[in-house]
Amino acid sequence: MSTAASPSTALAQHWCALSALHDGIADRIERRLEAEHGLSVREFSLLTVLDRQAPGRHLQMRQVAEAVVLSQSATTRLVTRMEDRGLLQRTICADDRRGIYTDVTESGRKLLAEATPTHDRALAEALEEARRNPEFAPLVEALERIGTE
Repeated sequence: MSTAASPSTALAQHWCALSALHDGIADRIERRLEAEHGLSVREFSLLTVLDRQAPGRHLQMRQVAEAVVLSQSATTRLVTRMEDRGLLQRTICADDRRGIYTDVTESGRKLLAEATPTHDRALAEALEEARRNPEFAPLVEALERIGTE
């Protein structure tokens, strides 16, 4: 009887490793962003997604929700909290009064600029640590290959 794992079992094991790697990295980044900037990973992600938009280009809330991997209602709550903090502002679309745009304020851009090096350092540290784990090393190498393409 063979002791080799079936392809589906091996795939499930790799998925578990990827999930564990993600959770570990997100936890490290979350702790650092919270401690140094009062931002969660979701808030940082939202600022990043919205700040990347070209001037005059806006995302619908559905697109924002997909980009930050949240439900539309959770995204609305997140946007409201960040708007209350002065990091985002909502405006009604001039062409379609049902459409609401969300933009990063100057305060939000400033916080994002301050938090980005912290995020990047925490990510680099987490990946370096993961590289030393034989289960995670191939995943880190795959990420690095993707990053250089």
